[in-house]
Amino acid sequence: MSRHAAALSTASTAIFIVMTTLEFFYFRRLSGGLPSLDMRVTGFTPDEGMAWLTALGRRGGEIIIVWHYLTFDLLFPALLSLTLLSLILAFGRRLRNFRAMPPQLQALSALVLVLPYTLADYAQNFAIARLLSDFQLANPDSLSFASSLIVTKFALLAVPVAVVAVLALAVQRR
Repeated sequence: MSRHAAALSTASTAIFIVMTTLEFFYFRRLSGGLPSLDMRVTGFTPDEGMAWLTALGRRGGEIIIVWHYLTFDLLFPALLSLTLLSLILAFGRRLRNFRAMPPQLQALSALVLVLPYTLADYAQNFAIARLLSDFQLANPDSLSFASSLIVTKFALLAVPVAVVAVLALAVQRR
């Protein structure tokens, strides 16, 4: 896994660029300039969520489900997670203490750091896709729940990213 860190990083970056390009040049036009809910790092209020759903309408919601949630964002969380796993292993194995651990423990440690983000991202994707597919489900509780999943996703993503940064700095200092 650690041998593929560069390739996985490149693939993750490419998918991220495609998703960001779609967001700014297509999805925001569909929603009248409003950012997608899963781009809002600090979450959103139920009113903001309803405004986005209403601006999209049924057709816009279907487009985002197909061109975001059933394509790129179906792949991206897994790809990013594999990238983070490989980076943790690649940098960690350059450090004596990490390298001294059994390979299974190295992999398990990396997985424990990354898996919560992966699960939160897929849960958030499911929650928003569900709201897009059936606007009747959009109420203050479901919108607040989706918002909390988004905040949780980004908070959990910060953990492995910080670990990768710390490991990279430790390797560089060494």
